[in-house]
Amino acid sequence: MQISLLLMEEIAKLFAIMIMGYVVVKAGLMKASESKSVSVILVYLVIPCTIINAFQVEYTPEIQKGLILACAAAVAVHILFLAVTAMLKGILKLDIIERATVIYPNAGILVIPLVQKLLGQEYVIYSSAFITVQLILLWTHCKNMLCEEEKPDWKKILLNINIISIIIGVVLFACRIQLPAGVQDVLDMMNNMIGPLGMLLAGMVIAEVPLKTVFTRKRNYLSTVLRLFVYPILTLVLLKVIYSFSAMTDARQILLTVYLASVTPACATVTSMAQLYDKDAAYSSTLYVLTTLLSIVTMPVMVFLYENLL
Repeated sequence: MQISLLLMEEIAKLFAIMIMGYVVVKAGLMKASESKSVSVILVYLVIPCTIINAFQVEYTPEIQKGLILACAAAVAVHILFLAVTAMLKGILKLDIIERATVIYPNAGILVIPLVQKLLGQEYVIYSSAFITVQLILLWTHCKNMLCEEEKPDWKKILLNINIISIIIGVVLFACRIQLPAGVQDVLDMMNNMIGPLGMLLAGMVIAEVPLKTVFTRKRNYLSTVLRLFVYPILTLVLLKVIYSFSAMTDARQILLTVYLASVTPACATVTSMAQLYDKDAAYSSTLYVLTTLLSIVTMPVMVFLYENLL
C-alpha cells in the first residue's frame, strides 16, 4: 500500500510537469512541432547518461544475480506480450498501430524516475534490463512490423545510442571501473532531468492532439484497456510465478522494476516510428495521449495489486 501511494504522489508530480508542457504550447510560447528538439535532447543525451549512471554501482555477486533475474523477467514479459497480441490480433482485429501500442510500454521515459523515487538509485540498474530488451525489439520486431521489412537492420540496432550506452555501462560495471567524481556529478545532473524532460515532451505532444477525438472514439479504449489493465494483470501472474522460483532476498523489489515498466502507458517511440514509416501516426498519438492521461489512475492501482499479491 505504501509504494502504491508513493507512486501516486510521484506520478502526480510528473503529470503537473506534463501540464506545464501542454500550457506552453497552448499559450503560443512554443509550437508542438518543437517537441522534436526536446525529444532529441532526451533520446541522445539524457537517457544515455542515465543508463550509464545506472551501472555506476559497486560490482557484487548479488547485483549480478539481480540483473540476470531482471533480464529473464523482462524477456518473459515481452514474450508474453507478443504471444497474447498474436492471439488477439484476429479476434479483436487489431491493426499495426494497436498491436504496437499494447506490446510496447513507455518504459524508457517513465520507469527510471519512478524507480529512483520508489526504490532508490541502487535499483535503477535493474530497470536497464527491461529497457535493453525493449530497445532491441523496438528496432527489430516493431520496426519490421511498421515498415513491413523482412530482415532487421542490425547495423542500425547496434549503432543506436541507447544500445551503445548500455554496452558502455555493462563494460564499466563488469570491469569495476568507477568514473571520476566530476564526470559522475554530470551524469547525476543529467539523470535528474529524465522525468521532468520526458513529461514536458509528453505535454507538448498532447497539446497537438484534439482531446475531444481522444475521448470520444470508442475504438481508442480497446487498446487502452489492453495496455493499462489486461496486459499488466497478465504480467502480474507471470511475475508471481517467477517470484515463486526465486531465492533472492530482494527479488520482490527487482521484479517490481520490471512490473513498473510493464504497466506504463503506450510507448512514445511507436508514434515517432509511425511518422517515420508513413503509418497512422495520428492514431498512434491519440492512443499515446489517452493511455498517458489514464495511467495516473491505473498505475497506482496495478502496483497496489502487486504489493498485495506478491
